[in-house]
Amino acid sequence: MNSLVLALIGVSMILAGYFFYSKFLSTKIYALDDSRVTPSHELQDGVDYVPTNKYVLWGHHFTSVAGAAPIVGPAIAVIWGWLPAFLWVTIGTVFFAGMHDLGALWASIRNKGQSIGALSGRYIGARGRNLFLVVIVLLLLMVNAAFSVVIANLLIATPTAVIPTWGALVVAFLVGQAIYRWKLNLPIVSVIGVVALYSLVWIGDKTPLALPETMLGLPDKAWWILLLFIYAGIASMLPVWMLLQPRDYINGLQLFIALGILYGSVLLARPDVVAPAINGNLPEGTPSIVPLLFVTIACGAISGFHGMVSSGTSAKQLDKETDARFVGYFGAVGEGLLALGSIIAATAGFASLQAWEEIYDAFNKGGVTAFVQGGGSIIEAGIGLPHSLSATIMATTAILFAATTMDTGVRLKRFVVQEIGEIVGTRLTKLPATVIAVGAGLALTFGAGADGSGGMLIWPLFGTTNQLMAALTLSIIAIMLLRRRRTPLPALIPLIFVGAMTVYALFIQLGTFWEARNWLLLVLDIIILIAAVWVIVEAFSAMKDARNYDGDDDAELAALSVHEIAIGHAESSKGGDAGHTQRHSGE
Repeated sequence: MNSLVLALIGVSMILAGYFFYSKFLSTKIYALDDSRVTPSHELQDGVDYVPTNKYVLWGHHFTSVAGAAPIVGPAIAVIWGWLPAFLWVTIGTVFFAGMHDLGALWASIRNKGQSIGALSGRYIGARGRNLFLVVIVLLLLMVNAAFSVVIANLLIATPTAVIPTWGALVVAFLVGQAIYRWKLNLPIVSVIGVVALYSLVWIGDKTPLALPETMLGLPDKAWWILLLFIYAGIASMLPVWMLLQPRDYINGLQLFIALGILYGSVLLARPDVVAPAINGNLPEGTPSIVPLLFVTIACGAISGFHGMVSSGTSAKQLDKETDARFVGYFGAVGEGLLALGSIIAATAGFASLQAWEEIYDAFNKGGVTAFVQGGGSIIEAGIGLPHSLSATIMATTAILFAATTMDTGVRLKRFVVQEIGEIVGTRLTKLPATVIAVGAGLALTFGAGADGSGGMLIWPLFGTTNQLMAALTLSIIAIMLLRRRRTPLPALIPLIFVGAMTVYALFIQLGTFWEARNWLLLVLDIIILIAAVWVIVEAFSAMKDARNYDGDDDAELAALSVHEIAIGHAESSKGGDAGHTQRHSGE
């Protein structure tokens, strides 16, 4: 199989999903309506709730959801062969990820910008909400801790990426000032920002930087991790327009250009895919493709973290409802294209099958290394860039994707801490909530030693936890559709499939952790499994009640405050729905 054919088929499938399926979802399923006032206008505060140009918001959303996972997951999963990974990414992007991300955005903007965790109290019930929050807290802990370790490792392994990684913050700050304070033309600002960012990549390639191996008794990896958490904590408290949003926007443009360079190189070089379509020579110890494929590739097919970003930050910035199609669904399209590029880089960027097998000699091998090496080789062959510069572009791309996800993750963690405070009756301001969010991440990361190894301690549970989160988000979307007398099938079919694969994978992991005597992961796996089954049962019970709902959900929501939605409070004047409302409230 030639990589160009693979790229053309995959890109065509994913773009067709945006042009046709997303239009159907927007008009017939979610009924997006620009006459409705979005939370960014209704609750505008200049910090979190900020009406935003849809292209700028797409940049924030895309780079927030497209972290290291859509690179790592597909680049690991091709060990089973490129065909299963290709099919899951393309079909998953169109029918799973796009509708999930758009649906989570729609659900939140119809609930005053509240997160999926808060909405679970209203639509599933207090018990479901509490279990939901357990999953959310674990997922954010994993993302923030693990991504800090991934970024630190890349900065150490690729010192040429240090200058563009940190210089991007200065560029982003100036872009934010130019857009919001100086009111400059967006296309001009965008061009200047991208040129500045790529200039930093060129400078970084010529001027590699590295920290001393040890400072004040701590290794360089620990210092990078500390710096990353300090930055993410500060960024989470600043107004979203000042750093987070412009950083994500300009990174989104840069990263999309990087994808363009990769796909353009495929067009010019047309390397053959050396990996097998179905790998019949799997290394010893490789787990079964079912269900592990569907949790190994999460971001890039469907990911619960996307629902948290959609409802956590993006919904608070959406200018008008119809922008949700471009921001939510096309954001998933961008990530699908990244995952597809990762598959191509990790299967066609090697000289021979033997060279590929040397990288993929065990499960969980490949990943970022295969993406950077393979992608760098394709770019070098396609457009003639020196290998060092090609590798710097690929490494910077991976770091910026991971970094934008991490700083959004810390902001989301701050929101979750504040929402938990609302539930227990303690209203936390930004500073203490941020200290708790950052402190928890640092405690996990350094809990096993100064080398930051704790950051990867519970990462084996990420895939299943993330997909569980996606299933729970889909359940809320399905309930909201049922209450509005619309077909829930676009949400229900992915919900059943992802839920089944996730629970199956959790059971398999139980056996793996038991055999390895890994008691921490065994206990956490049991907790997540219980939470999964319990919430799914609660959710299907709520769906049954939703079929008999005879009220006006939007009218009820309009009468509620943000605080009442956060604690799951809902009152209805409809006598027939009183029992349902009382059972599914947080009161």
